[in-house]
Amino acid sequence: MPVKNNIRKIRLERGIKQIQMAEDLQVTRQTFTAIEKNKYNPSLELALKIVEYFNVPIEEVFTLVEEEGE
Repeated sequence: MPVKNNIRKIRLERGIKQIQMAEDLQVTRQTFTAIEKNKYNPSLELALKIVEYFNVPIEEVFTLVEEEGE
């Protein structure tokens, strides 16, 4: 099952620039671009840091999407 995220939506709602969030979490902006486009799944450590950064339940940031036939 693919993992989808709401990072971009939450980040924009809070007025946080991608570069700022990347710097705060000590990763590259390119990493966040890939994560937000669902082209790359963050490590468990980074996923937990993102959830803590937003101070929301993990389900608000990351979800599993069932593919057809599953």
